[in-house]
Amino acid sequence: MQSNLKKKRQFLKWIIPAVMLGGVMSALAIQTRPTDWSDRIIKALQTFGSRYPAEKVYLHLDKDYYAAGETIWFKAYLTLQGMPATTATNLYVELLDKNNNIVQKKLFAVGNAGAPGNFDLPETQKAGVYQLRAYTAWMLNFDPAFSYTRTIEIFDPSKKTQPETDSATAPDFAVQFFPEGGNLIVGQPNVVAFKAIDNNGYPIEISGAVKDAKGASTAVIKTVHDGMGSFEITPANAQDIFQATVKSSRGQTKTVSLPAAVAAGASLKVFNKGNRIFYQAVLGNVTDTSINDLVIIGQMGSQLVYKANLDAGEGRISGFIPADHLPSGIVQITLFAKSGMPLAERLAFVRKNDLMQIDVLDADIHKEPRTKNAFELRLPDTMQTNISVSITDADAVPVDKNSNNIISSFLLTSDIKGYIYNPSWYFRNDADSTLKALDLVMMTNGWRRFSWEKIVNNEFPEVRFPYEQGLLMKGVATMLNGRPMPTGKLDMIIRLPIDSSSMFASTPINDKGQFEMANMIFPDTAYIYYQGNDLVKKGVDVNVKFDNHFFERPTQIKIPFPLRVPPAVDNNALKQFLANAAEGNKVNRSINNKTVYLQEVNVNAKKVKPEETTEKRYTSGMFSGGDGYTFDLTKETPIALNVFQYLQSKVAGLQITGDYNNPTLSWRGGAPGLYLNEMQSDVSMLSTLSIQDIALIKVFRPPFMGGFGGANGAIAVYTKKGGDNSPKNDPSIRGFKLYKKAGYQIVKQFYSPDYSVKKEVHALPDKRLTLYWNPNVVIDTLTHTARVEFYNNDFTKRFRLVAEGIGEDGSVGHLEQEF
Repeated sequence: MQSNLKKKRQFLKWIIPAVMLGGVMSALAIQTRPTDWSDRIIKALQTFGSRYPAEKVYLHLDKDYYAAGETIWFKAYLTLQGMPATTATNLYVELLDKNNNIVQKKLFAVGNAGAPGNFDLPETQKAGVYQLRAYTAWMLNFDPAFSYTRTIEIFDPSKKTQPETDSATAPDFAVQFFPEGGNLIVGQPNVVAFKAIDNNGYPIEISGAVKDAKGASTAVIKTVHDGMGSFEITPANAQDIFQATVKSSRGQTKTVSLPAAVAAGASLKVFNKGNRIFYQAVLGNVTDTSINDLVIIGQMGSQLVYKANLDAGEGRISGFIPADHLPSGIVQITLFAKSGMPLAERLAFVRKNDLMQIDVLDADIHKEPRTKNAFELRLPDTMQTNISVSITDADAVPVDKNSNNIISSFLLTSDIKGYIYNPSWYFRNDADSTLKALDLVMMTNGWRRFSWEKIVNNEFPEVRFPYEQGLLMKGVATMLNGRPMPTGKLDMIIRLPIDSSSMFASTPINDKGQFEMANMIFPDTAYIYYQGNDLVKKGVDVNVKFDNHFFERPTQIKIPFPLRVPPAVDNNALKQFLANAAEGNKVNRSINNKTVYLQEVNVNAKKVKPEETTEKRYTSGMFSGGDGYTFDLTKETPIALNVFQYLQSKVAGLQITGDYNNPTLSWRGGAPGLYLNEMQSDVSMLSTLSIQDIALIKVFRPPFMGGFGGANGAIAVYTKKGGDNSPKNDPSIRGFKLYKKAGYQIVKQFYSPDYSVKKEVHALPDKRLTLYWNPNVVIDTLTHTARVEFYNNDFTKRFRLVAEGIGEDGSVGHLEQEF
């Protein structure tokens, strides 16, 4: 069975840079003539598919909710045209606040179509609703609606109650109507789907009736699932006006007009019967010979899966798409006129038994404090798989009611621009009620990875961001007189402080002084020492202007959906969650503040004298002392946009909100004083400073007595002096200049105690809420099983296990089970 499913997916696999369309056509026995007018539509689809393959990202998080002081653990999965994106190398992940300001952002290395990562939330993290955004550079070429976003809520563990929502608007609701195929056709029975949502964007139940202009009832309205439903009406003429009078579950009533009926054009009816998807073209005017010649195109993931020529003059207006050879996913069915313009469109979901199966083969559970537990997971035995596993407290960690897992993300929400509530519900089973509700989703949302009108007319997206392979360093080298360096090369010594390794590299320079070094891979930060080489002599003194990567520049964040207030969390679970999170923060502080003595380790590092410190060299007078925080940027390579993004969430009590270029600062109810090189400054001046030019930041707690306006503390910024581009622990190299380049983020190791061994730290309470997290679970290639072992904390009685993953054939799997 698995091998057959693998073959189904393989024929939809992209061969970059060209699509092997012939295999698809032979597999589906597409009805077509040798050459006809519809060939340019097929060619447009082939061109788009070969040049712009769709890349997708999904994040598996260790849990659904977080408290300040915790760590967000995640595993990213990447696909390219439905297959594991094994060529991907760079993943960008951002944490955004409710105003779309970047709170944290990191670059992670991708390997084997996956990338583990984490965000540490400081205890000072402001409670509220946030969004995680994950994407690759290639995805930035397209609609931001297809980047991965996930709303998460972060709580304040010191408050044990449900936080108040920001919404102060009165309850309201809206209803939208969607005629099947796009048009209400006069004289024909038309299916009309609808979607009702409240003012937070969540589905709401409604009931009512559709009435014509004379007030006669023509259809009954009643929601079937999550605010959606459908009914049928038959307009007698184009002047027929239909209005729906509906009542919400809260008792509110509204009258909404339906779209106007048309006596021209066409519509499209679809009947999804599983292995066969029947369709029928519905014409507005059967005597209009200009639309006698029609074609039906079915595409899936920008690949042609079906084509049939229709002749309305001869009565050939229907047929079926054989879906038995297709994998699970959305099929876009479009009806075209001979002009090449689409007349009607309908989505259908192909639902197959082709998901990657994950189940628990054996479980050895002990619920006493600090006892060892084990699970054995069974995976498919016909292919390689890549999975991640989280185990949390089933009672103390709330579960998101609006869940989206790896299956619903890759197969559904990543291909639809409209918002879908609780998308994982549609994959819970294959009952008729579930499939009918899924078809309502198809009727009330649109597939818009490309516009048929544009690609048929050879209008394709502009590729501004190439498909990345490793890290890229590029720039322009000029002589000291400002002219571009003549053709030569740039010699480099690259050192990695993290492991003390070094290497020599060289890259050519063209006649414009431009150079480029691609496919670089290194963690943390690289110190790149460089000098010119004009091929006649080495050691040419050059000035180099390095290009900033888009991730290092200020970016305008575009979020596809408005930030919705999350559904209320169960109060009992929330109280338990916050109480344990608060206790966990205390334990972590004890661990961090506790002196740990390591046996058999000799430390011979020389202690830095006070007069050698950056702070000593820069500060003077009242700025040299004080109560606060000191950040020495000469010893790190920050990638923040400016000083305000760098400081956000780093200082307890200091609130930095709004646009980083013009933020609002608050500390104890007022704005702190701002200083640049110990002279009074303002937000506009400090926000324009490049973070690379800053040597030191001192943040003084209120009150600050070193200047005016210090009742609410102060922020003192110092720009670099000569010599601070070369760290003291990495001396300069004679004849070379230094450039520091940020690399891939180092992912923190998840703490998992082993209570079979006695350690001093085990004397502290164990308040872990995530008991186990492994982004790369080892799978036994002989038995195709994975063993998961972990120790219980001090209180958990029920465990929630979530496993997600992807197979080499592109199939995805999700397992959620409580013990």
